[in-house]
Amino acid sequence: MSLIHGVLAGDRRAVARSISLVEDRDPVAVDLVRSIFGCTGRAFVIGVTGPPGAGKSTLVDRLVSAIRADPEAAVAGRPPRVAIVAVDPSSPFSGGALLGDRLRLRSNGAIPGVFVRSMASRGQLGGLARATADAVLVLDAAGTDVIVVETVGVGQGEVDIVRAADATLLALVPEAGDEVQALKAGVMEIADLFVVNKADRDGADLFAAAVEGRLAVQSFPAGAWRPPVLKTVATTGEGVAELVREIWRFRAQAAPAGIARRRARSEQALRELMTERLLQELQAALPADERAALLERLAARDVDPYTVVDDLMLRVARQLQSR
Repeated sequence: MSLIHGVLAGDRRAVARSISLVEDRDPVAVDLVRSIFGCTGRAFVIGVTGPPGAGKSTLVDRLVSAIRADPEAAVAGRPPRVAIVAVDPSSPFSGGALLGDRLRLRSNGAIPGVFVRSMASRGQLGGLARATADAVLVLDAAGTDVIVVETVGVGQGEVDIVRAADATLLALVPEAGDEVQALKAGVMEIADLFVVNKADRDGADLFAAAVEGRLAVQSFPAGAWRPPVLKTVATTGEGVAELVREIWRFRAQAAPAGIARRRARSEQALRELMTERLLQELQAALPADERAALLERLAARDVDPYTVVDDLMLRVARQLQSR
C-alpha cells in the first residue's frame, strides 16, 4: 500500500509517517499534499490557545473525551474520529518537539479512534509551525472528524491559530488577575469561546466577569455570534460537557461565516507558500560568495537594499523564463 493510499484508508502508521514528512519539509510531502488535497475540507478544526499554565493540555484531554462520548457528535452511528495536534516548543538542538509524546494527554493517547501528535513550533510566533496546516490536511484526508490543535501559548502570536481553526477557544486562568485588561485586542478578538479554566480557584467568578466586561465594550452585529464565557475545571471534567455543547452551537450558528473563514485561511496559506517559494528562488539566485560581497557593499552604503532586491527579482524572472 502506498503512503497516499494508506492515508486515505486511515492507516495510523501512514498518517504518522506523512506528518513526519510534512514536519521535516521533505520534498515527498509536497506530492503527498497535492494528491490528498481534494479529499480534505470535511474535518472540523478546533484551535485551543492561551497563556502557559492555563491547563490547556488537560482541558484538551477532557474535551476530546467529552466529544467522543457526545451522541450529537456521532458519525454514522459511531463515535467521531478525533485527532490532537499539540504544538510544543522546539528543542534548540534538534528542532523537534520539546515535550515529545505529550504524556499529559494520557487518557486518550492509546484509544482507538483518537490520534495524538506533538509538533515543534520551530520558533514561529504563536507556536504554530508552518507544517501544522499540512498536518491538519493529512488528518482530514485520513477521515478524521474533529481535529484539535493546541498551541504552545506565547502571547500575541496566538492570533496565528485562527488561520488553522474553524473554532478558536481561548483558555484563561483566574490568577491572571489584571492581565485580562492587558490582553492585546488581537488575542481577544480571535476567540470564538472563552474558557476560564481552574474555575475552582479563588477569584474565578470575578475573573469571568472581567472577561465579560471586555466583551461588553465590543459591538456585535444582529444575529452574529457573541463569544460565551465558560468556566471549567479540567482536572475533574467540570463544565467540559457544557463547553462541547457551546462548540456545536457555534458550529451551527456560524456555518456561513465558517465558509468565509476557510476561504480566508486558503488565501493566507497561498500567500505563505508563495512567499516561501519566492524566498527560496531569491536565495538560490544569490550564491554564498556573492551574497557576502553584496552584504559588504550594503554595509558600506555602496548600494541600497531596494536596488539589490530589484536586481535579484530580474535575475529570478530570467531564470524562470529559461526553464
